[in-house]
Amino acid sequence: MKNELDDVLKILVSEEELDGITTRIAAQIDEDYGASEYRVLLVAILKGSVVFLGDLMRKIKTPIEIDFMKVSSYGGGTKSTGNVNIHLDLQRADIADCEIILVEDIVDSGRTLSHLVEYLKLKGARSVRTCTLLDKPSRRDVDFKANYVGREIPDEFVIGYGLDFDEKYRALPFVGVLKPEAYEK
Repeated sequence: MKNELDDVLKILVSEEELDGITTRIAAQIDEDYGASEYRVLLVAILKGSVVFLGDLMRKIKTPIEIDFMKVSSYGGGTKSTGNVNIHLDLQRADIADCEIILVEDIVDSGRTLSHLVEYLKLKGARSVRTCTLLDKPSRRDVDFKANYVGREIPDEFVIGYGLDFDEKYRALPFVGVLKPEAYEK
C-alpha cells in the first residue's frame, strides 16, 4: 500500500503552528463569548473541519455546544461547482437562543460560508459568526471575510489535518501541499 506522505510536496502548516492557531482562536472566542447569556454553538462543516473542531473545542473555556452540518460545493474534483448543497442540516428548536460559530477547514471562494451565514440567520439564529482554519483570499468569488482566521495561505491544493482529496490524507497531523501528479491523474 502506498504511503500518503509520498504525495506531499511540502508541509505548509506544522503541528506546532496548528496548536498555536487553535490556542489563539479559542482565546478570541472566550473573549467574545465568555459573558454570553445565550448558548454558544460551534457548528462543524463536515467532514473537513472535524479535526480542527476537536482541537479547538478542547481549548475553549466558555461553555459551548457542538453540532454538525454537511454541505458540499465540490463535485469530486479540485474546483468548486459554485452551488451550495445542504446534505445535513441543523435540527434545533432552540436556534433563536444560539450564538452560532460556523467552523470550517478552509475558505476558498467564500460561497459556502456566505450562504450558510444568511441561511442560519433566516432560520432564526441569534447570531452567526464564522471560523476557518485556512483562508485563501486569492480564490474569493464573493465578498466574504471570516470572523476568526487561523492562517492565510497561497493558492495551493492542501491536504491533512482533516482536509482531503478523494477521502485520502485527512489523518496527516499537519497541513501539506499535495503534489499535482496526485490529483491530475
